[in-house]
Order: sequence, then structure tokens, then C-alpha cells
Amino acid sequence: MLKRHARAACTALAAAGLLLAGTGGAIADSAPAAPSAAATLRTADAPPELLAAMQRDLGLTPAQATARLAHEAEAGATAARLRDRLGAAFAGAWVDGADAGTLTVATTRAADTAAIRAAGARAKLVTRTLADLDAGRAALDRGAGAATPVRYVDPRSNTLVVEETEAGAAAALLAATGTDPAGVTVVRTAEAPRPLCDLRGGDAYYMNGSGRCSVGFPVTKGAVNGFATAGHCGRAGTATSGFNQVAQGSFQASVFPGNDMAWVAANTQWTATPYVKGSGGANVQVTGSVLQPVGASVCRSGSTTGWHCGTIQQHNTSVTYPEGTISGVTRTTVCAEPGDSGGSYLSGSQAQGVTSGGSGNCSGGGTTFFQPLNPILSAYGLTLKVSGSDPGPGPGPGDPEPGGTWKAGTVYAAGATVTYGGSAYRCLQGHQAQTGWEPPNVPALWQRV
Repeated sequence: MLKRHARAACTALAAAGLLLAGTGGAIADSAPAAPSAAATLRTADAPPELLAAMQRDLGLTPAQATARLAHEAEAGATAARLRDRLGAAFAGAWVDGADAGTLTVATTRAADTAAIRAAGARAKLVTRTLADLDAGRAALDRGAGAATPVRYVDPRSNTLVVEETEAGAAAALLAATGTDPAGVTVVRTAEAPRPLCDLRGGDAYYMNGSGRCSVGFPVTKGAVNGFATAGHCGRAGTATSGFNQVAQGSFQASVFPGNDMAWVAANTQWTATPYVKGSGGANVQVTGSVLQPVGASVCRSGSTTGWHCGTIQQHNTSVTYPEGTISGVTRTTVCAEPGDSGGSYLSGSQAQGVTSGGSGNCSGGGTTFFQPLNPILSAYGLTLKVSGSDPGPGPGPGDPEPGGTWKAGTVYAAGATVTYGGSAYRCLQGHQAQTGWEPPNVPALWQRV
């Protein structure tokens, strides 16, 4: 976790619970063509500050940075459609190349390779399904301790990865959980992740006048403005003040460990905006919350180290901090330092999650983990503040949209089904629905069934 304050205060707060095949149906000839994934995610609108940071941190040319965002959006949609088609045989997907121009999809079924290639992706035949590997990681989580602080699925190698801080710790964990070593890669690490303790995403806020964290993403809940952030930054009732030390609000709910999620309700002096603080303090717009694939670029904003970029390494990672284990976080190559906790991760203009913790620093490099945003929005009934769309109050709770069960403001996970306009659709990529993203309009997010 990445929260800044005095060491003694950090320890006390930690003990208190501080510190994400087609459209499936024909559209009438007279209807306009549905937008591409890149158009849906508005990659062409990426601000210069974001593109400049990608060039700096990922070693890209201007053309590669622009192309990368578009390729990542299309790769995410293609991978989602293939995951839906392959079913239980699906074994993961990732992008490679400076401009993310190569998508690889893994399967355990040889008969799937032709369909993967036909979709424009590279096929890889492996022995373990993603579901099997995830089950193995969950078993390791139950026996893991401080000496094996990080466990995740690596789709590229089709193995589980266990990081150990002491020689033999991983072997002992495998023996204790009955895990076959043949499917596990052990990585020795010198540093264990820790909390980096110390209403625009990335701005500083202060807890009870002492500890400092970073705003994740501005949200609304009914008429209340606020923001999503990391659970380790405070418990329900913890008072907050803003970057300017003006009274701001209080934590309404918080979970840590287990997950690392929370939200703060602000007072009437604060208004949620659809922005994250970018390089030099510039506003970077947020237009949605579609989680991007492994290998995709991601940039982070925090109140200590500002704006830094890297790539997504693995989703659904488990990390054991001194305060306990959290699951379902995403591992990245982005650096962070104390005080960055709770801050925003963006891929293009798509909100990804809030900073949880990590190791290393922004001088020598490091690894960080973010809590995906969509589970926070869903758990607390929050609406992400986005640029260019304001659906308003809409129907009351439980009321269906005029077109069916699809409803703006709802967080949909991959595999969820809805009806709209008399047809059924299945969600391909997890996201919070918004006006303009109705299922027939966004084949990158929904497939007709």
C-alpha cells in the first residue's frame, strides 16, 4: 500500500485496518455501423500528457504510443470474444510488441487454434486452463505467509508464479498445499510489497489530519460526490481533508485486508470531476472503466511521485502484506512510493483501479498492485464520473431500462447477460454501463446471443 505518514502512525493505522466472434447478431442495413473498440474507448482522444508519459516510461515513439492505445482496445475486445467462444479451454491472453500489435490467446484444445488465428490473434496450445491455474493460486493463498508474499498466474508460461523472500519458502508452501511443482515457477525477490503509507484522481488527501493518501477516481452516489480509494487508507468514519488541507469528508465504507477498497463521501464544498491529475498537473479525462488485457499500457497518478507509466503484468494476483492477504489485484511494472496509495491507474482514458501497494521506488524501478475499480463501484453502488456523458438520475432502483434489463450505471462483469430491445446480450469485458454504451452500440463490450 502506498500511504505516507510517520512510521509510528503508519503502524498504528495498519493495525486499525488501513492500509480490478462478432457482434453475434445482424443490425438492420439502415442502422449506422457500430463503433470499433478503439472508438468506444476513445483512444484517439488521449491527451498529449498521457502520450508523452507513455513515450518516456515505455520507450515509445509518438506513433507507437498512439497506435498502442488503439491496438490494446481492439485486442481486449478480440480476446474477450475468444474467451467467450473457447469456454473452459481458455488459458489466458496477452499483448506484445512496442505498439501492442500482437495478441496471443492460449487454449488447451488444439481444435481452437484455427478460430484464434481467424480472429487475427496468435494461438498458443498449452496444458493448463486459466480456471485450473486460478484454482491453484487460490489454494496457495490459503497457506501463504510473509516469506511468499506474491502469487499469480502467468499466462505466458502457463504456470503459477510464487515469489519468495527466503530460500526454500516456496517449496515449503507447495508441499503444504499439495501443489505440483511442475506447474509452478519460483522467483526469488529481495523486497516484499508493503503499504506505501505516507476530487481529482491523483490529488493528495489527508486522514484525521496526519496520514496522506491519493484520490483514486471521483464518483457519485445519488446526489453525493466523493471518490474511490484504497481500503488501507482509512476505516469507515475516518475524516479526510483535501490537498489544500480544507475539510473534505469521511470514509463511508472500507475493506482491508481481503480486498483493498473504500470510498469517501465529500461535503458540499467538493465536486466530483471526470479527471485524473496528469503530468505537470494537467487534467486527463476518464471516459469509462473497461479493464485492459495483460501486456497493455497503464499509467498511474499519485500525490508523491506524480504520473508514471508501465504495463499490466497479471490480473487476479494475490499479495500478502504484513497486515494480511488481499486477492484479485492487478500486478504492474509502474513504480510508486509512500503517499501514492489509493491513486488512479488509467489505460488510455479507461479507469483501471486504485493503488494498493508494491515494492521498489521511482528512482530504481519497482512493482505495484492495483485494486480494480469495477468491484469498488459495484460493492458500494457508486457511479464513476466520466467525461462526455452524464446519464442523470435515470429510472429508480430496480426499474428496467425501456429497452430491457440493461441499465446505465450498473457494473457488468464478463459473462453477465442482459436484454435490450427484445434481444439478449452477453458481456464480453467488465465495465460500468453508461448512456451511449447500450449493447447494440458497442460490440467491443457486448455480444448478442
